[in-house]
Amino acid sequence: MKLFQQMLVAGASVSLLAPIAAQASDVVNVEEMNSYVRSTKKQSSRLDSKTFINEVSEDIANLKGRVDSLEVKQNVLEAGSFSDTTTLDGKAVMWIGAVDGGDTIGGAETTQTGYTYTMNLNTSFTGDDNLYVRLKSGDNGAQWGKKQTYHIETKDTTDSFKLDKMWYTFPVGDKITAIAGPRIENYYMYITPSIYKPGALKSMKLGGNSNFGASTDVGFGFKYETDNGFGFASGVVDKNSDSNGLLSDISVRKWDTQVAYTTDRYHISATLSDAQNWTSQSYNATKQGDIIGDGTADSGDSTGYAFRGYWMPEESGTAVPEISVGYDIKSADNPDSGAGKEADSYFVGLTWKDMFQADDKIGLAFTQPLKVTECNGTCTTAEIDPFVWEAYYAFKPNDSMEVRPAVFGGTNIYQADDDVFGVLLTTTF
Repeated sequence: MKLFQQMLVAGASVSLLAPIAAQASDVVNVEEMNSYVRSTKKQSSRLDSKTFINEVSEDIANLKGRVDSLEVKQNVLEAGSFSDTTTLDGKAVMWIGAVDGGDTIGGAETTQTGYTYTMNLNTSFTGDDNLYVRLKSGDNGAQWGKKQTYHIETKDTTDSFKLDKMWYTFPVGDKITAIAGPRIENYYMYITPSIYKPGALKSMKLGGNSNFGASTDVGFGFKYETDNGFGFASGVVDKNSDSNGLLSDISVRKWDTQVAYTTDRYHISATLSDAQNWTSQSYNATKQGDIIGDGTADSGDSTGYAFRGYWMPEESGTAVPEISVGYDIKSADNPDSGAGKEADSYFVGLTWKDMFQADDKIGLAFTQPLKVTECNGTCTTAEIDPFVWEAYYAFKPNDSMEVRPAVFGGTNIYQADDDVFGVLLTTTF
């Protein structure tokens, strides 16, 4: 009988210790444990197999209840601290290169480097909506922020890690997606107008970044896309709305409205842009094209028209490339005397995929920066013939790394005799 008593005491002790280990927040009461042991010793002469089974069953039930309670508390804690619908991804980009003739456009001919680090957080609350937040840090040599040699990844925050983008998208019915946020660029509200991915220059973005240039600030809009390919998008970005007032007479804002038709292999679209006091139209423009509006660099009221199209072959890895094209017209609403009244720009981009190995790309693109074609009064429209080009090869040494050597150049890219040639190596992790 003594052996049986010892077994019972050991079993009771384990039944108490197990829930204590599973839930560390419970306070261990030593007095109760001693009382429990003494109680079982006094009643040991009355124990039979039935009593033992009942007590063990009761201990197991208590243990299960405590474990279930702990799991509930743990789930509540996880749900309250970080949403299980939030995903995090990011990338690090580093580059090195040099530009012959960079000093003619305010840069330098020295070898310069740059980097960015980006974190993207996406959170869904209903399964159909999305809250997007982007954190970004970067630093680079001055050459990579200059006109026409602006690196596609440039983000100079002098090493500070900052909130870079934030907006919320949600469905309105089956075919409309609404977008609103305090830090958004206008072209994030477009139906994708181009599939050419630049290898070096931001001027090659979006099928020629003459009419689409934007600055991140308060914005809102919507996209309507049908099953048969037709789409309609409209959105506005208002810079400095916190001080000037949202959509006021002195707002620095740009309103874009796009009509598009998209299939699996091709796309065509037209976008109307109404800009007021706009200050971001110099990514792909000559000096005179940059002052369309009121004669002040990077500023003016204007109306722009952007036409885009792309086509993809049925199969990659052949001599037939993907083709992206663009044509832009920008007209000043009330040009100053001697300022540009109208300007235009064009773009052609070619991409060959999977040529030497899976997921590699060969890219070739050229563009005429926004060039004045008509003046208000006396100005020279034929003084320069601007042209910019780039070529690159991108390949993946592994699934998480891309290496992209590129060359680029141009003639009269900003003013007469602004000729450049650059070499660049970009690595993305």
